[in-house]
Amino acid sequence: MPGRAARQGEAVMLIRRAPDMKWSEVTDEKLYLGRRQFLQTTAGVAMAAAAGASIGCSTVSADDQLPGRKLSYKEGPFGTTEKETPYKDVTTYNNFYEFGTGKSDPAQNAGTLVTSPWSIQIDGECAKKGTYHLDDLIKPYQLEERIYRMRCVEAWSMVIPWVGFPLASLVKQCAPTPKAKYVKFTTLYNPVQMPGQNVPVLKWPYVEGLRMDEATNPLAILAVGLYGHTLPNQDGAPIRLVTPWKYGFKGIKSIVKIEFVEKQPLNTWQQTRPNEYGFYANVNPHVDHPRWSQATERRIGEFFRRPTLMFNGYGDQVASMYAGMDLRKYF
Repeated sequence: MPGRAARQGEAVMLIRRAPDMKWSEVTDEKLYLGRRQFLQTTAGVAMAAAAGASIGCSTVSADDQLPGRKLSYKEGPFGTTEKETPYKDVTTYNNFYEFGTGKSDPAQNAGTLVTSPWSIQIDGECAKKGTYHLDDLIKPYQLEERIYRMRCVEAWSMVIPWVGFPLASLVKQCAPTPKAKYVKFTTLYNPVQMPGQNVPVLKWPYVEGLRMDEATNPLAILAVGLYGHTLPNQDGAPIRLVTPWKYGFKGIKSIVKIEFVEKQPLNTWQQTRPNEYGFYANVNPHVDHPRWSQATERRIGEFFRRPTLMFNGYGDQVASMYAGMDLRKYF
């Protein structure tokens, strides 16, 4: 990304437009037959995956018994012909420092996280302030079910079928005032449930932010599941942010607070390493991270690296938001 890059192993999401793609062409449709209606704790769908060559890994089959509750969905405006990364890799190779700094730590330690009941505080420059139960907050989007297809990219990359709904819908529901220029997100702070927070590797709780136009871009989603099931704890349960044209550290997990603010939030990685991590985190393969090149990435399941694409290949959808900006300065 401009002037910075994600940490080694940091994930980045990417969506590519393919309006004529059908989900059955990507994953065995038997996996998704017989979906029951959303239970009260689920809402909408957003799935995504980046374009490019096949990852060379098998997808989840109809015989796989995945944990979590099944979610219903219908086709959305973005898609890809790529196969997904196996569920096992998606759920055992994670960055979630609240449960440890190793890639396998979240899967091993995240069982302590209690995701139900779950509330989110809405605050700041908006008309609908308050603390909402997650069920109630996302209930309106049960009529907005969508499928997107997404990938994660940097030094390693994955193709992940996320389940969720457009962030823009929630922003509209909260009725932000004209003073609201940014949306600030905060992760749960609970060192008992999140043992990694007992170690000061970062300033807790984890904080991220988006400019208002970024938050309302159709590619930005709030994910509540993956592979047609509710999110595993290690992947950000029960609700997380997904911004496919940005590096993965923007994808804040286990969100408990959303604020509409006038000034640009200082995100956690900006506080920790301001020379390496900026606010925008847009993918820019032409600008190296101080400690490694960002020109290429490696897909999980592949041996060779591949070129990294500007904005993860979604310049048509997002480049206009940054017109006239020096993307080496605003990284």
